[in-house]
Amino acid sequence: FNLRRGKFRDARVREALGHAFDFQWSNKNLFYGQYTRSSSFFSNSDLAAAGAPDMGELALLEPYRGQIPEAVFGQAAMPPTSDGSGKIRRNLRKAVRLLKKAGWRVKDNRLIDPKSGKPLQIEFLLFSPLFERILTPFIRNLKRLGVAAKIRTVDSAQYQNRMRDFDFDMTFAGFGQSESPGNEQRDFWSSSAAGRPGSRNTIGIKSKPIDGLIEKIVAATDRAELVTATRALDRVLRAGHYLIPGWHIRSDRIAYWNKFGRPAKTPGYGVGFMSWWIDPSREKALATSPRAGRK
Repeated sequence: FNLRRGKFRDARVREALGHAFDFQWSNKNLFYGQYTRSSSFFSNSDLAAAGAPDMGELALLEPYRGQIPEAVFGQAAMPPTSDGSGKIRRNLRKAVRLLKKAGWRVKDNRLIDPKSGKPLQIEFLLFSPLFERILTPFIRNLKRLGVAAKIRTVDSAQYQNRMRDFDFDMTFAGFGQSESPGNEQRDFWSSSAAGRPGSRNTIGIKSKPIDGLIEKIVAATDRAELVTATRALDRVLRAGHYLIPGWHIRSDRIAYWNKFGRPAKTPGYGVGFMSWWIDPSREKALATSPRAGRK
């Protein structure tokens, strides 16, 4: 979401729209079941928050009580799920309740903001038609909520310029993380980066609690402090519903000749090609294989 757009500033609206994205259906019908839903800004690592906050996390979060969602102090926020059938009426009903609490009303099958009288309209900015197949079912679900959504696919140069100037409603974006987060978090989420053209704070987050937690990460003196501070930040980001979580794959796709030896212990992330070696017996067997002379 681009929080610079007034229609997305209410977290209840953002959460509601997230209920219209049916990842389980998409994974089954579009992705051949290969992907895992990302539930955290640090998914697939020990930096991701899980369950309720521990004492260390609470020590960092308590000073911000009243400034951050109360849900932060409970179970870590998780994206909605479905049975993959495409029937998500239960999720859409939750979305309707959230939108009503935020003041939106349905009139003539359109979701209307009573204060302005304007309907909720969303333009998804893309640079590749490959994502259109993912958005089309989502747009169909949004229509059931009364949201008018459309796709705008532009060339890469125009896309780059519009993203640099934050000229979009919604788009696809990634926030690649390392096992040792640090001052790059300022560029991702800090108030100072939100108004700086070309920054990676694509969303436009401006939050003093988030700014404070970022500094805890940067100032961490050991691994334990770093993990605790990162998990605390993760909780606040997730509770803010600043984006609709996407997906990741938990493996690497590779093709290789069966002539290599590999160590019994492999890296936690990645294939670790630099630790492979040519096994003479396997290389000989490959060379004498009936397939060896084929193109």
